[in-house]
Amino acid sequence: MNEKRIQSIVIVGGGTAGWMTAAAFASLLGRNYSICLIESDEIATIGVGEATIPLIKDFNAALGIDENEFLRATQGTYKLGIEFVNWGQRGDSYIHGFGKIGRDLGPLPCYQYWLKMHQAGQASGLENYSINTFAPRKSKFLSSKPEMEGSPLGDINNAFHFDAGLYAQYLRRYAQERGVIRLEGRIVQTALREQDGFVESVAMANGQSVSGDFFVDCSGMRALLIGQALGRDYEDWSHWLPCDRAVAVPCESVTPLVPYTRATAHSAGWQWRIPLQHRIGNGHVYSSRFMGQDEATTLLLNNLDAKQLAEPRHIPFTPGRRKETWYKNCVAVGLASGFFEPIESTNIHLVQTAIMRIIRMFPAMDFAQANIEEYNTQTQIEYERIRDFIILHYKATQRTDSEFWNHCRTMEIPATLQHKIDLFASNGRIFRDNNELFGDVSWVQVMHGQGIHARGYNPLVDLRPLAEIKTYLDDIESVVQKCVDVMPTHEHYIAQHCAASS
Repeated sequence: MNEKRIQSIVIVGGGTAGWMTAAAFASLLGRNYSICLIESDEIATIGVGEATIPLIKDFNAALGIDENEFLRATQGTYKLGIEFVNWGQRGDSYIHGFGKIGRDLGPLPCYQYWLKMHQAGQASGLENYSINTFAPRKSKFLSSKPEMEGSPLGDINNAFHFDAGLYAQYLRRYAQERGVIRLEGRIVQTALREQDGFVESVAMANGQSVSGDFFVDCSGMRALLIGQALGRDYEDWSHWLPCDRAVAVPCESVTPLVPYTRATAHSAGWQWRIPLQHRIGNGHVYSSRFMGQDEATTLLLNNLDAKQLAEPRHIPFTPGRRKETWYKNCVAVGLASGFFEPIESTNIHLVQTAIMRIIRMFPAMDFAQANIEEYNTQTQIEYERIRDFIILHYKATQRTDSEFWNHCRTMEIPATLQHKIDLFASNGRIFRDNNELFGDVSWVQVMHGQGIHARGYNPLVDLRPLAEIKTYLDDIESVVQKCVDVMPTHEHYIAQHCAASS
C-alpha cells in the first residue's frame, strides 16, 4: 500500500486559495505527506474576495480556528446577508438573508403561507419574517443561540467579511506551523512526463526545480498548470454573465457598521460595499461592452462613503469554468478552475468545496480515472447551479434605463434557470437540484425581491383557516421584532468580542 500512496503534494500559488488548501491539507493529512507551496511576492493576488457565505464557518471549525481570534487577525466583521439596491427597478431594495424565513407550519414552508397573505394584501414585506433580514436593517448582530430552539435567536445564520490578504497570512502561519514548506519564487516552466503527460516538476526563476506526485494549481486566472501546461479548455459564460471587468478601491470606515454586504446596481453593472473593522472594501463590476474603464472608475469613486485609501485596481476577468478541473495528477482550485463575479460571495466557498472534494477523492499513485471523472462531474454541477443563480440577478429586472439592462432583461438564459423561474412564478415552488448550494429560501428572496412574483401558492395552504394563518404570521413578525430589539448593535458586539488591536 505504501508504494501506491502519493508522497509529495505541490501547491502552485498562494493567496486565499493556496493557503486555504495548504492549511486544510496540513490539518487533515498531518505530517504523513510532504506539502510544499510555491508563491511569488512579485505576483499580486486578486485579493478582493472579502465576503463569504455561512459555510466558511465549517471550514474554520474543521481547522480548529477560534472565531474571535480569526476575526481580530483579519479585521473581520459579521455578515447576515446581502442588500441589493436598484436591481429589479431603480429605487428597489431587498436583502438576501442567510437562514430561515419564519418557521414551517406542518409540511409547508412559512413562505407559502406568506405568499397567500401577501397576494391578498394582508402581509407585510418578506424581510419582516426572518431575523436574518430584519436585524441587518437595524444594524444589529448577535451570534446564534442554539440552546434557544424555536426562537429566532436560535436561527441567526452568519458569514463574515474579512481582509482576504490578512486571511491568507493567517492561514499561512497556521499551515507552516504544521509542516507546510513555503518556497518563494516565480515559476517559469512546467515539465511533463514523456510517458503519460503527468506533471513531473516545475522550474523556478532562481533555477530550483520542484517535483511532486500531486499538483494543486492555485495560480489564479493565469492557470499555470491546468491551462498553460496541460491545455484544459475554459468555458466562457459571458453570453449569460455580461460583466467582465472590475475596479476596486478601499475607503475609510463610516458608521453605522452594518452586518451585510451591499450590491448597488448601476447603468452597466454594480458596486459592492463590504464593511471591515478598519476600512470599507468597494468595487465596481461592469461590462466593457457597455462602459469604458475611465467612466467605470469615476462612477465608483463618486459613490464612496468616505475618503479613498488607495489607487484603484483594475481586474479583467472572463466568467466561466475550466471544463476539466482535475486532469491527470493536477487539480485546479480557486480562480484557476473558474470565476464568478462576487455578487453572491461564492468564490471563496468554491475553494472550500474543492478542497473537501479532493479530500473525499484523495488519489493514490494510480490516479484512477473514475475518481477524476466523478470529481469533474460534481464540480460541473456545482458551477452550473451557481451560474444559474447569478444569472437570475441580471435576468430578473424591469429596468429599461440603459442598453446594458435592456440586454440583460431580454437575453436567452439556460433552460435549467428558466424552469426554476416558471415553477416559482406559478405557485411559488422551488426545489433544490443535486444538492445545489443555494436553497429555496435564497431563490425565493431574490426572485420576489427582483419582481418575479408568484401568481399562486401551494393549494394545501387553504386547508388552514385564514384567521389561523394571519395569527401565525403576525406572531412570527412580532417575535422577530422583539428579538431584534434586544440584540446589540453590530459595532458593539464586535467591540465586546473580536475587535482588532489596530
